Amino acid sequence: MERLVRRAMHKDTESFIQLIEENRQSMMKVAYGFFTEEEDVADVIQQTILNAFEHIGELRKVSYFKTWLIRILINNCNQLYNSKKHTLSEDQIMEYGKPDTYPVDNEFFQLLSMLQPDDRIIFYLYFGEEYTTKEISRILEIKESTIRSRIHRGKEHLRKHLHREEWAL
Repeated sequence: MERLVRRAMHKDTESFIQLIEENRQSMMKVAYGFFTEEEDVADVIQQTILNAFEHIGELRKVSYFKTWLIRILINNCNQLYNSKKHTLSEDQIMEYGKPDTYPVDNEFFQLLSMLQPDDRIIFYLYFGEEYTTKEISRILEIKESTIRSRIHRGKEHLRKHLHREEWAL
């Protein structure tokens, strides 16, 4: 992969396309952690690809390509989320921030939907993509201790929620 990144940094379009294809699934999962609408996901991914292509020469470490790409995606997601937040009513915001289901029919994404919007991306990066808390801290620009406490708090929330469902059955 590092060879592809180096070639892409020298504006080799085919190498860049191959890198994006290799990371497309991860990008989709992160974007669906923010949005439920396919149009929003497509918009942020498209913007991320454009930003990455324009700025790939600024990548400092070739081995951090995926982290760098995901950081760009998260920034674009935050931008779109914040711009939508200003154009929606308060009721729509509450509904928008707490999707009931995700397009991917997957138990993991159903669990993510039970979490607070701010915690979803942390859970996805930690459990879905297996980033360390230190890497997530760097990507989201949040203290590592905050990442750990949100993971702990989210696990407790899921544990309580799942325990209640167990009794309901």
